[in-house]
Amino acid sequence: MTHPIMKLAPRMSRMGTETAFEVLDRARKLEAAGKKIIHLEIGEPDFNTPQNIIAAACKALQEGYTHYGPAAGLPELREEIARHVSETRNIKVTASNVVVTPGAKPIMFFAVLALIDKGDEVIYPDPGFPIYKSIVDFVGAKSVPIKLREENQFRMDVAELKNLINKKTKLLFLNSPHNPTGSVLSKEDLQQISEIVLKHRQLFVLSDEIYGRVLYDGMAHSPASFPEMQEKTIILDGFSKAYAMTGWRLGYGVMPENLASAMAQLMINSNSCTASFCQRAALEALTGPQEEVEKMVTEFKRRRDVIVLELNSIPKISCQVPHGAFYVFPNIKKTGWKSKAFADYLLDEAGVAVLSGTSFGRYGEGFVRISYANSLENIKEGLSRIRKAVEKISQ
Repeated sequence: MTHPIMKLAPRMSRMGTETAFEVLDRARKLEAAGKKIIHLEIGEPDFNTPQNIIAAACKALQEGYTHYGPAAGLPELREEIARHVSETRNIKVTASNVVVTPGAKPIMFFAVLALIDKGDEVIYPDPGFPIYKSIVDFVGAKSVPIKLREENQFRMDVAELKNLINKKTKLLFLNSPHNPTGSVLSKEDLQQISEIVLKHRQLFVLSDEIYGRVLYDGMAHSPASFPEMQEKTIILDGFSKAYAMTGWRLGYGVMPENLASAMAQLMINSNSCTASFCQRAALEALTGPQEEVEKMVTEFKRRRDVIVLELNSIPKISCQVPHGAFYVFPNIKKTGWKSKAFADYLLDEAGVAVLSGTSFGRYGEGFVRISYANSLENIKEGLSRIRKAVEKISQ
């Protein structure tokens, strides 16, 4: 019998990946072989989901929330998200502007599928979350990086943004607090960005605000809060980071009503709906006590202070202070090593899993991302191993 030859569609060759999961897999194989690995690679809170949220999910299962729900999300959750976003962004949002999805990534994917076609251009931050570029390339559009520079605290250069926009530019990805650098766009930054966006009728913004609750100084700002920007902004948010619910797969988008209808249609064609009992848990997350979130952020800040101080004491490594999220993005250029080789060396020789800066784009060369979503004890051990590894290659 002749076996059929499966030929993947050409667009599959344009799709990227999220390297954190690849490094995690490598690290676990080393652990299976008996090596002790310190995990500083994965972007996942090491805290458990608060008990009141777990209890709400269990109750929902007992109450029969095990069936299909509306494609756009349960009405009561969409109403609560609308209330929450209206209050926190100081805008008027209704349930008709909200779409609930299994994780936040579908909001990125659906926005690109709904708005972007071949020949269009999309601007994304580099270094930045790799899925932005991946999905733009996948649909056959042109992904245009805007370099985030260390000397500008990894904030977007507004003048450079202005020069990158042309008539083909249809979408701009923003991410604040930012993965992988921990930078935060100021209110003034967003004001200037919004003024530029408003000059281009065809241009929309996808504002990835998933780390908005993990902020150490001041308050988070959204481009949707500026005059006339709500109709040009898609807010992406979710429950994974703030409530330690990564495995629950719960995200949402807030957007103009016509786009929300389109996204609901994409939900029908892909996932049908988000798990109903998980949505009931999400409702409890938003309406229940917030003390656990506050405790988690306080602990992240404590770890941040330790890791920045220690990294800056290691010869040939320097590190800026992040203002949000739970990552540091230290500069390793003085070691003379490329980012990927350095990250591989730390994993194989020192047993510390970190991510190469180039996992987040070509402008991440010369840096590595270290997650401090791990215990302070493990972080200190990981830093000790990194220090010894750097000292060894410096001899």
